[in-house]
Amino acid sequence: MRYRFFVLALTVFFAQFAVAQPRTVTELSEGWKFSRGAHEGAAAPGFNDGGWETVSVPHDWAIRGPFDKEIDKQVVAITQNNEKVATEKTGRTGALPYIGEGWYRRSLSVPALQPGQRALLFFEGAMSEPRVYLNGKLVGQWNYGYNYFHIDITEHVAAGGSHLLAVHLRNVGESSRWYPGAGLYRKVHLIIKNAESIAEWGQYITTPVVNADGAKINIRTKASGKNLRLETEILDPAGTTLAEYKSDNFFQGEVSQDIHVYRPMRWSPETPHLYTAISRLYADGQLRDSTRTRFGIRSISYTPATGFQLNGVTRKFKGVCLHHDLGPLGAAINTAALRRQLRILKDLGCDAIRSSHNMPSREQLELADEMGFMFLAESFDEWAMPKVKNGYARFFHTDAEKDIVNLVRATRNHPSIVMWSSGNEVPDQWGAEGAKRAKWLQDLFHREDPTRPVTVGMDQVKATMQSGFGALLDIPGMNYRVHLYEEAYKAFPQGLLLGSETASTVSSRGIYKFPVVKAIEKQYPDYQCSSYDLEYCSWSNLPEDDFILQDDKPWVIGEFVWTGFDYLGEPTPYDDKWPSRSSYFGLADLAGIPKDRFYLYRSRWNTTSPTLHLLPHWNWAGREGQTTPVFVYTSYDSAELFVNGRSMGVQRKRTDSSAQHRYRLMWMDVKYAPGTVKVVAFGTDGKPAAEKTMVTAGKPYRIVLEPDRDTLQADGSDLSYVTVSVVDRQGNFCPTATEQLRFDVSGAGTYRAACNGDATSLELFHLPTMKTFSGKLVVLVQSKKEAGSIELRVTGKGLKEGRVALRSVR
Repeated sequence: MRYRFFVLALTVFFAQFAVAQPRTVTELSEGWKFSRGAHEGAAAPGFNDGGWETVSVPHDWAIRGPFDKEIDKQVVAITQNNEKVATEKTGRTGALPYIGEGWYRRSLSVPALQPGQRALLFFEGAMSEPRVYLNGKLVGQWNYGYNYFHIDITEHVAAGGSHLLAVHLRNVGESSRWYPGAGLYRKVHLIIKNAESIAEWGQYITTPVVNADGAKINIRTKASGKNLRLETEILDPAGTTLAEYKSDNFFQGEVSQDIHVYRPMRWSPETPHLYTAISRLYADGQLRDSTRTRFGIRSISYTPATGFQLNGVTRKFKGVCLHHDLGPLGAAINTAALRRQLRILKDLGCDAIRSSHNMPSREQLELADEMGFMFLAESFDEWAMPKVKNGYARFFHTDAEKDIVNLVRATRNHPSIVMWSSGNEVPDQWGAEGAKRAKWLQDLFHREDPTRPVTVGMDQVKATMQSGFGALLDIPGMNYRVHLYEEAYKAFPQGLLLGSETASTVSSRGIYKFPVVKAIEKQYPDYQCSSYDLEYCSWSNLPEDDFILQDDKPWVIGEFVWTGFDYLGEPTPYDDKWPSRSSYFGLADLAGIPKDRFYLYRSRWNTTSPTLHLLPHWNWAGREGQTTPVFVYTSYDSAELFVNGRSMGVQRKRTDSSAQHRYRLMWMDVKYAPGTVKVVAFGTDGKPAAEKTMVTAGKPYRIVLEPDRDTLQADGSDLSYVTVSVVDRQGNFCPTATEQLRFDVSGAGTYRAACNGDATSLELFHLPTMKTFSGKLVVLVQSKKEAGSIELRVTGKGLKEGRVALRSVR
């Protein structure tokens, strides 16, 4: 009898223990089968997928190519480029095979659910129009490929066991203006939680009072269940518990907690301190759910008197626009690749990012929080009026509200986000109907998050003055149109303007054209753009035009340069030329290697490390005696140039000449002679402070490898970016080398991809061979799921090979 009582008591204990467990979150990364095409019956369990490719998610099915001019060839006149006549656009969406249907299938193991438990699938992005099936039955769908969404699958998996999960995706032609990627390019998770639980994205953390002495943290939490108690613990950036708060006064499923923190460590790009809120939900005294949320303590304000302020200090955005592709990785999200981008931008002195023109990934926002970047989170490139035949306009009337709701609720706890954008260069800027849409969207953002303002990137500024569109925005965003800034400032009532998209100067890394003159829409037989940084588009301008507005107009609150990195697709000014399949706008190329223009911005933005950069290169066989201007981008105000020991004179930045003389040092009459070029920069005391030298290189002799990291995590996805350069026998960089190289990775790593930054290259990223472009390329080495040594070996005909040792650790 005692034994039976003991067994009964033990059974009750374990039953209570089982139901008391908080949620589980499982990433569904492995075990996927994938195939292109319209496979009839592919959602059903009996379908034979034995011949399908085994892939891991995130996955971009199109990035492996091949490049083909016939893929999504669009015969259009691009309104945003001021085109009046339709022409054939062959590389507008990257010339990669993203169009068509794709299927993903995998087994989904689910434990038998306890009474009241819920099971959800969470998709962080799927390109595009995902339709989700379980055991052959449609259980959920979405349309916008850039958005996050979740599906409740409880009724389909309640009994537990193994289930077939299938996802169908469809990309139609003329649905994008750039390379959108294809497939399950962001993460997928299975979430299992109790009936008494915190709602998905149901916690909203704000800091309504912030100063040096203290901060009030408000945490609003939505939850389901009865007899609930919420216990919240606040950890400081070091992980020390600062405060605890218990609440049981739920009203209509929501509770609000005000927690005070004394002498807070405030979040900013310079001090990205992050606190953590751990919330535990109890029902009838039992733990039922738990969430962990990182947040920052910071204040933001936008006023005509003070401009934009972060933590009470006026500052201007030093921002860049970024598309979501990661160059040779395509759209498939990778944290190591994103972290590298942000490290490069930190060196630039950049402090802000605009997600263009899409909803940012969770990983990008987490890194922005952690590394210190303010974020302008954008939503749409189209509203009701289309830019491309099959763009988001198809879904705007039915989906825009739920897409904004998901964007805001999923991301609003990120301290990096300081502004929302409801659109970019939408044709709806014309007329009263467009103004109504702008207000409707802005009101949606305010309803979901009243703490941040809303902007729109406007390119039809005259139209928005007439319609009232620009006047109703929280922050008027100006895309280019520098000649209209003054007029817009006077016309709009807000008392401030944002350069939401600026410059669009074009250049190819290491390529220089003569004569050196300003040029609009300039084209050359090699389909490259000059890196003297004096070429731009018919609708854009040179960097200095924006610099002057930033420096001289207190009501201009900053800029977001188009773009931080080159991206796949939109190869302006060669939209109608083949082969040309990626952009020329970036401060860094598609491989992430900085162009000359990177250092022009760095000389202004990076206030902690001096800049002294010299261009062009000095290998000009056949130009002997010809005029070859030399530019210097520097944070110093003056410098002296020497060619083969002979002084070319001292140049100083000045305001009494062209805009370029205000920000660049330029020696326009230098005659080329092989040898040595040296620049000596002077400090404010007039004494030499720094110098830079370059020489005419000899013939390519050796391969040099330089990894950005030599230690990787053994997780199967970590990356080291290895810059590969060709040098002569004396070790001098060979800036014109175009050598075909081969890559071999051995040990606890694999070859992932390579990229040389050439917008005209049709070499495939995933094959272990590629030509250098302007003497360089980048190889991506990926870790395996095992610790150990990794070696990358790079060879080329007639060249001394390069080797580098890496390691993978747990």
